[in-house]
Amino acid sequence: MSRWCVCLTEDDPAGHLESMGGRPVRAAGAYALGLLDGPGTASGPFRAGPLHAVGEVTLHNAPELRALLGRGSLPADCPDGELLLRCYARFGTFGLAAAEGMFALAIAEPTPSGTELILIRDHLGARTLYHARAGAAWAASTSLRALRRWPPLDTGLHLPAVRSFLTFAYLPGRETLLRGVHEALPGRCLRLRADGSSIEETIWEPAEVTDERPPAEHALRLRELLEDATARRLPDAGPVGVLLSGGVDSSLVTALAAKLHDQPVRSYSISFGGDTPNELAYSGLVAAHCHTEHRVLTVPGETVAARLPETVALLDSPVGDPLTVPNLMLAEAVAADGMDVVLNGEGGDPVFGGPKNLPMLIHELHRDEPGTDSRALAYLDSYRKCYADLPVLLTPGVLAELADAPPLTGLVAPYLRPGQMRSLLNQLLHTNLRTKGAHHILTKVERITAASGLEGRAPLFDRAVVDHAFRVPPRWKLNGTSEKWILKEAVRDLLPATVIDRPKSGMRVPVQQWLDGPLRELGHDLLLGPSARARGLFREDTLRTWLRREGTLLPRQGAKLWLVLTLELWLRSFAPAP
Repeated sequence: MSRWCVCLTEDDPAGHLESMGGRPVRAAGAYALGLLDGPGTASGPFRAGPLHAVGEVTLHNAPELRALLGRGSLPADCPDGELLLRCYARFGTFGLAAAEGMFALAIAEPTPSGTELILIRDHLGARTLYHARAGAAWAASTSLRALRRWPPLDTGLHLPAVRSFLTFAYLPGRETLLRGVHEALPGRCLRLRADGSSIEETIWEPAEVTDERPPAEHALRLRELLEDATARRLPDAGPVGVLLSGGVDSSLVTALAAKLHDQPVRSYSISFGGDTPNELAYSGLVAAHCHTEHRVLTVPGETVAARLPETVALLDSPVGDPLTVPNLMLAEAVAADGMDVVLNGEGGDPVFGGPKNLPMLIHELHRDEPGTDSRALAYLDSYRKCYADLPVLLTPGVLAELADAPPLTGLVAPYLRPGQMRSLLNQLLHTNLRTKGAHHILTKVERITAASGLEGRAPLFDRAVVDHAFRVPPRWKLNGTSEKWILKEAVRDLLPATVIDRPKSGMRVPVQQWLDGPLRELGHDLLLGPSARARGLFREDTLRTWLRREGTLLPRQGAKLWLVLTLELWLRSFAPAP
């Protein structure tokens, strides 16, 4: 298990890789390709004619790609990374667009003007990669920590990204918390040239398609696609794990896995103990209905407190989600049971229209200002994180430095105006897919599962499923007050009506109990300690008020404190200079 790193420079590219902790596996002329120790699936080098590559590549439609290339053109044991490279070598970006899977690939390609590095990220963003320019050199890696170690990179804390994280609870675009380091966007092919220029080409982007067939036909076609997406993600042999919360999305994935897999299906749920509201009755009902081997993992607050620092350190880009430690513990439980693939139900809300869209739909009914700006501001507010608190949370010095930074609305406004998506609901889903889907949900799943030696796979984020979702008329996704209606209709025969028709409640994470209990001492030490004061990001009086549960912060106090605490732990792990 490993990550990869690459470098393009006339000045000892292999040496640059080694300075990042990489082991060169191919070095020629102005480029070097290498592997890094750590959790991940990187392998290589791969070769196709004059092209050489390294990558983290898992393809779900390898047979179709082999057929595209023609019989006899590939050895039977050709790895997925080489298969993807050969598709690019033969067909260019069309070959990449034809792939379905999880991949981050780096290709060294000779051109008349010199070698160029090509960075490719899969359509939805299941794998993540970063790149940076320093002096006359390019470097890229699937590990942000590796780029942090690159000596020529004069990096430090990128303050606009701090503001973004506190607003969204993740970083929704190209920016990272390290100045000068950028994340490649999903569904893109990025060409890095020796002269310092770069060209970005879109491999795939979802688009709204008018398709007025009857809803029953849409549901039938969606069911076919869901079965295909799930079947492709099942392991070839052995049992499979499924993370089962008890909601519709994870329940339908569990039911499909049980129907399609000829090996045992083991389902896993979380309990926080005590009287915390939970969905265990529903997950237990689904497990019994689908005849899975079911396990409930209890997560004590003391364990969350003990393991939070190491868990935050696993995430190259921080995610302010209090389920990160429980997610890691679930992944470890699945791995301990001998499995290497775990399915999840992520994707239902951003693809088919969950409740997170309701505040925006209500805003649209009452807004007076035309255009996209007020819509984008309402979208930021709908997150209910620290956006409104930034003037009293950040110090005057930080606010002054951010005065000329691009507005936060620029991160979402391009998705919220008519273009590829004409209806408001589809614009919202497109925004959710390209921001939270790629930069929160999928990156968290990949980092957490890889740390346990697993591959986390999400059938609802299948590209064909997503494409069909944008063919379904919006009125069949949000049908009256029924959210994700078409998705529910597609699987109604698979699950009890009690599960299909119940309103979404979500798992209640006892964040405030943790902050008042086992995390109280750690929170005070981190947020009010000398390191945080020296960094000068946050106003101490505001943090003290929040920690005492005073002021106007309630009832979202716990979630907001969790964001600040997560950020502080990430900063201590990565230690970027001011």
